[in-house]
Amino acid sequence: MAENTNKVLVVEDDPGLQSQLRWSFEDCEVLVADDRASAIAQLRRAEPAVVTLDLGLPPDPGGVSEGFATLQEILQALPDTKVIVVTGHDDKGNAVRAIGLGAYDFYEKPIDPDLLNIVVQRALRLHGLEQENRRLQKVQGGTSLDGLIAGSQEMVKVCRMVEKLAPTDVSTLILGESGTGKEVLVKALHQLSERADHRLVAINCAAIPEALLESELFGFEKGAFTGAVKTTPGKIEVANGGMLFLDEVGDLPMPLQAKLLRFLQERVIERIGGREEIAVDVRVVCATHRDLQELIRAGSFREDLYYRINEATINVPPLRERSGDAVLLARAFLERFSRQLKRPVKGFSPPAIAVIEQYDWPGNVRELENRVKRAVIMADGEWITPEDLELGEPADDTEPFNLREVREKAESAAIIRALSNSDDNVSKAAEMLGVTRPTLYNLMRKYAIKA
Repeated sequence: MAENTNKVLVVEDDPGLQSQLRWSFEDCEVLVADDRASAIAQLRRAEPAVVTLDLGLPPDPGGVSEGFATLQEILQALPDTKVIVVTGHDDKGNAVRAIGLGAYDFYEKPIDPDLLNIVVQRALRLHGLEQENRRLQKVQGGTSLDGLIAGSQEMVKVCRMVEKLAPTDVSTLILGESGTGKEVLVKALHQLSERADHRLVAINCAAIPEALLESELFGFEKGAFTGAVKTTPGKIEVANGGMLFLDEVGDLPMPLQAKLLRFLQERVIERIGGREEIAVDVRVVCATHRDLQELIRAGSFREDLYYRINEATINVPPLRERSGDAVLLARAFLERFSRQLKRPVKGFSPPAIAVIEQYDWPGNVRELENRVKRAVIMADGEWITPEDLELGEPADDTEPFNLREVREKAESAAIIRALSNSDDNVSKAAEMLGVTRPTLYNLMRKYAIKA
């Protein structure tokens, strides 16, 4: 990730608070400024990922005019910087105004360094994901993967697999839930392959009636059936020299499975009503959201066909298993739809970001895209809320980003599990945990755990 993803700029004119906050943000490079001029100078020099901004700055320490001017200048200079505005107690009006101007979040005084640190760590993580996504897109250059928005390690592995498989001619099976973006990977396989100059022909096996699917795949001769007024090549023949994409191959009827298997073995086809064998050079890529192994056990999918189309497999994880990708995708969709629909929407409110992170997205990327599009249309202000997304308010049990909290939560859970598995025998539990009895007793007191 970019070098500035752990830099935090504290804009605060109180020397005591400056000192307190400087040592509060763990594992961060903390910079300090006490007025607008020094803040902008630090911003341009260090390009911090996160800024905490007290609205009461000189020469207007009792007001907010200088703070708002500083906020606007920060966002104008570095729009991607996450600005956390620090407001007075019960000063919700200025907090809402700051969010409307583009601040990432707000925090009310009096300051609790630990709580503020949680907000800062979350902002750092989001900024880092956005930077990583931009870096990946630059590295991928002009390839089709340039259109794939992802920063998670899960999807980076998928991209690497696509890059390795693309230059080959192996039959590839892409597995994943509906809406995960399997079609995007097929286009990447095609555009990165040596067949990119030839056609990519796609057919959805679940969308075409069984009676028509055979003629769509294999074509037909003139007079082969009523309505066959001219000889028509099928999708397989049209894809000659290029790539054939069979979407939802798990829904392919049994009679056509046998015919497709013969084609994959012999690489020749016969049109309906024809007698001539036609050689076809095509790479076959299949995709499905169904469990083909289960279909094989149920007798509705041929095992020999499964091994023919499955020389290589790409498993596309659902959106709920891609760490941080939901927010990245949501921001990309918002940018696209606000431009297409000419709507003055700037971004998501902090509660909207939280609910996007928490939601399971059963419809995956397709559902996220539809919800963001609707939200852009329906939003009353410049910032999309959870209500605009129709996702409700974020839950209170959000996973923390603060490393100390994560560590303590894991330690507490491990101790409880060890005690449970040792029938509350502290000596055995300590042995299982790899610590001494006194250490375990200290940890139990720390987390208020009783044997």
